[in-house]
Amino acid sequence: MLFLILGLVLFLGTHAFTMLRTRRASVIGEVGEARYKLGYTALSLIGLILIGYGFGLYRQEGMIPVWNPPVFTRHLSLLLTLFAFIALAAAYLPGHIRARAKHPMLLAVKIWATAHLLANGDLGSILLFGGFLAWAVIARISLKRRAASPGTVASQHGGAVAAPSGWRNDAIAVAIGLVTWFAFAKYLHPLLIGVAAWPGMA
Repeated sequence: MLFLILGLVLFLGTHAFTMLRTRRASVIGEVGEARYKLGYTALSLIGLILIGYGFGLYRQEGMIPVWNPPVFTRHLSLLLTLFAFIALAAAYLPGHIRARAKHPMLLAVKIWATAHLLANGDLGSILLFGGFLAWAVIARISLKRRAASPGTVASQHGGAVAAPSGWRNDAIAVAIGLVTWFAFAKYLHPLLIGVAAWPGMA
């Protein structure tokens, strides 16, 4: 559990630091943008590795139950993650979905985290997915406030752009999201995560 918590603090803390615009600008002014980006990437990567290692270790040592989710939440979680994959694809394809979602990458994280919180009732999962959900919500609020402040330009996180005419990019985003979701849920999730997500798979 310790490695998981350290990883979450490091990864989410690094990402949360970017919301402190004055402090961030001060650090960039002191060390330079290139070194800042290098440090940001390195700390994020270390945090992500610790999260993966820590969560795997936590599962091996015995998961700590907090509540017992009903079976239907697994099916609901599977459906919700489809929308998360579509939102993630839409973040890179300017279209009506991206414009409507405003910040589709953050939306994808919120849906993904919520879906897994519904289907997992153990302490480690609550810390992991709850942490990501809290960060995504706070980041969205921060971006909204920055966008409302005069003289500032909020980071778009792949969103908040005008929708182009036509629905081509939206159709592509849906297709990519659907195919990726199916491949990951049915084949890659049990292979990489060690947990079967598709109905009927043990």
